[in-house]
Amino acid sequence: MRDLTKKCACGRPAILLRRYEGRYYCDHCLSKQIEKSFKKTTGKNHLIKKNDKICIALSGGKDSSSLLYLFWKVFRQRRDLKIFALIIDEGIGNYRKECIKEAEKLCKKLGIKLYKTSFKKELGITIDKVAKKTSKTCTYCGVFKRYLLNKKARELGATKLAVAHNLDDEAQAIIMNVIRCDLKRFERLGPIPGVIRDKKFVPRIKPLRQIHEKELYLYAATNSLPFCSKECPYSHDNVRRDVRKLINDLEEKYPGTKIQIVKFYDAIIKKLAIQKKGKLGHCKKCGEPTNQEICKACELLERLKNTKKD
Repeated sequence: MRDLTKKCACGRPAILLRRYEGRYYCDHCLSKQIEKSFKKTTGKNHLIKKNDKICIALSGGKDSSSLLYLFWKVFRQRRDLKIFALIIDEGIGNYRKECIKEAEKLCKKLGIKLYKTSFKKELGITIDKVAKKTSKTCTYCGVFKRYLLNKKARELGATKLAVAHNLDDEAQAIIMNVIRCDLKRFERLGPIPGVIRDKKFVPRIKPLRQIHEKELYLYAATNSLPFCSKECPYSHDNVRRDVRKLINDLEEKYPGTKIQIVKFYDAIIKKLAIQKKGKLGHCKKCGEPTNQEICKACELLERLKNTKKD
């Protein structure tokens, strides 16, 4: 909530205290800081190149809505760039319908083309139906969504797929992979995820990985961006939720924890000098890129056919 007794350095009423800085920010100065971070991450990591066709993975939530708006605000004068949005309907009752409505409002407001597809159309399944067969709903949803985002972005001619992973998401992913001792996924994190390039794989970029989730919420709200504030009804019990609580508790006690986790990861990757090389194969069933004979999406679809409720 806005505390009118606290002031930003510019003299305006503050809406946020960055405890790790010990500094208050008003809506105007916070927006400037977020836009500065977006530009720095994009430029330092060479996320955008001349003549790129950038597909924004839009969900209708605060993060992806802010991502789309930032691309529009920062790059709309670049005539060599093409920016469009893609939203996927997972089939989650009224929750996804409401999110799609907000996404449509934002794209209309900014004059950005929005493409839509769905699990039902592409895979013949919905997450509501998946939930009736397995308790591991988030695993299935995540795999299917990544699969379709890459497939549809490629079909739409994208050279980059921008995803709205924020600082909180990145810190959580780092710790999750440490807990699981999953070195392969650990290596794939960073501003440009993935260690292998393939003609069927659209490179992903994460311009928001240095920005706190809370700050993105305030950015979306103060810039009057349409977005859905509801949480997915199936995300109440998973590993990410537990890790999120752990990191938030540490952040509360030791401000700056999230930033340090991501900095530590970047330092490790640089020190280890992990090379992004090698080749991907293609799934024998669907032809999409994978490092196995059968891709994870096809594997899970087959498992659903033979699975009763877990």
